[in-house]
Amino acid sequence: MSASDPFAVALRLLARQARTEAELCRKLAEKGFNEEQIVATVTRCRDFGYVDDPRYARERAAALLRSGRAAGCRIELDLRRRGIDSEIVIAALAAAAAEIDAGGVLRNQLLRRFPDFNFAAAPPKEKRRVVDFFLRRGFPYPLVLSILSEER
Repeated sequence: MSASDPFAVALRLLARQARTEAELCRKLAEKGFNEEQIVATVTRCRDFGYVDDPRYARERAAALLRSGRAAGCRIELDLRRRGIDSEIVIAALAAAAAEIDAGGVLRNQLLRRFPDFNFAAAPPKEKRRVVDFFLRRGFPYPLVLSILSEER
């Protein structure tokens, strides 16, 4: 296998990190392979199980939600930018939501990022800053308000 072998290049790319089919196609195109070679290589990788968009989407969605870096619409946007089909994205979001408690993740992030924050005593500007922090990560507004207004 050499650098002129698209399958060898694909294996090297996949050995470094998991990729979606769309990402693998884009990387192979950047390396100068033609459409026919790319389709054959991606099909071969899919047949061997090296590329699996549904598995990638489930794992990525769960990792993003578990870490608190993203939730809901933010995860959806991330997966779609990576070229994953809408049906797969919806299934991955549902699986992540069933597996991981978004409220618990939000509570943990609140304690870690804003340990002394008291929603009732905070000035409006600080409340907005904290609420916006979680909204930018894709947590739903009602959940954010519910968790922030809980007594600690």
